[in-house]
Amino acid sequence: MFGGTRACQGRHETIRGDAARLISTHQLWPGSQESSIPRPSAPRYRVGMGFGRPRKLYTEDELYQYAVGALGRRMRSVAELKRLLRNRVEADTEIGKTLVELIVVRLKDRGYLNDAKYAADYSSFRRDNEKFGRRRVITDLKIKGVHGEVIEKAVDSAYEDVSEEKLARDYLRRKRLQKPKDQKQAARIFRQLMRAGFGSKTIFTILKKWDVDDETLTALESEAPDQSG
Repeated sequence: MFGGTRACQGRHETIRGDAARLISTHQLWPGSQESSIPRPSAPRYRVGMGFGRPRKLYTEDELYQYAVGALGRRMRSVAELKRLLRNRVEADTEIGKTLVELIVVRLKDRGYLNDAKYAADYSSFRRDNEKFGRRRVITDLKIKGVHGEVIEKAVDSAYEDVSEEKLARDYLRRKRLQKPKDQKQAARIFRQLMRAGFGSKTIFTILKKWDVDDETLTALESEAPDQSG
């Protein structure tokens, strides 16, 4: 544990050291004669020729304030925020990459950026508000760049005491989906529940309780990725 902490602190100091070196050698603002982050009289933003292109930010404070504002608008994973910040710097340059890493370190140090908390809050929100099944939440968190072990822990905790069948019925009520009248409607409900993250076993249980005929169920089995969910 303590070795991991020292390694993390060492990484933070390395990033800060890289930033200081780049600034002191004037790579941040060519021609600067100051050792600290310079504040030139020229505009700090470089506006692209195309409409809607993000303005570039060149100081740590500006990028940090932008990041805090982005997190204030909605929760984000570390990977999501990095992608956002790269659009605001010269991402293919050493200083651009260093600035992004430096901002991420500052946000983590202050507790503003935490993938474990993000995954836990996201899982609970999707479960309670969207009525999504665990598979949908896992898929979404992977897309957002959260590490697999973090996802597994957060989702397991969020869905530990949840009845998947009850949650699936809550989802159906939320979407105002009722007992299907024919094979087409049954297939539509089946596919929608699959997209919402419910296992095929749970879906077939619901359809059987709705007295969906065996022929329809057999046809839908070919679309099910597994029978264990």
